[in-house]
Amino acid sequence: MAELEIIEAQTGPEPRSTILILHGLGADGNDFVPIAQELDLASIGPVRFVFPHAPVRPVTINNGYRMRAWYDILGSEAQGREDEAGLRESLAAVEELLAREEALGIAPERIVLAGFSQGCAMALLTGLRHGRRLAGIAGLSGYLPLAMHTAAERHAANADTPIFLAHGSHDDIVVPARGRMTRDALAALGYRPEWHEYPMGHSVSMEEIADLQGWLLKVLGTV
Repeated sequence: MAELEIIEAQTGPEPRSTILILHGLGADGNDFVPIAQELDLASIGPVRFVFPHAPVRPVTINNGYRMRAWYDILGSEAQGREDEAGLRESLAAVEELLAREEALGIAPERIVLAGFSQGCAMALLTGLRHGRRLAGIAGLSGYLPLAMHTAAERHAANADTPIFLAHGSHDDIVVPARGRMTRDALAALGYRPEWHEYPMGHSVSMEEIADLQGWLLKVLGTV
């Protein structure tokens, strides 16, 4: 996979924290720029935001239509088929982004990896396997991919990393039960995910942004 295109923004000079946000299927890095602008993180100092664009690929469930996607969606949720090759390819690309932040002088423990829907899946897939301790992993309206491999592949460095999970109770794209299964699967592995559920569909709400802001201030609050 070629190096991912990214959008970058800073809230001030010489940021000491990075929030890397992965978009959902069919969107691009621009999708979460306005939401990031709603966050008031002034109390933790300048923050760097990174919004990568997923590569363009055919998506099977959408009749092979080419769109930005972190991996292919091969069938319905009930079929349980996952594009393992695509997932692992994007995992490597996200790892490169994390390494880039570290090369720019951002300590791994000052990096939050976040994502929405497919981006949530990638944040969990990558964050739990990352070899350096992250500040936190935030997953919105998504699920844990390659769940059967998590126990064997997770890295001890992120065994106690804070995890924020949020989901809409009316979500008809990634049904709420799948989000709750992710929460429970992580808890069974010893993680302590912070769970939030909102009366909304496959989207983001202002209440959710406020809760995410509070969590970010908590995990990035110790400099």
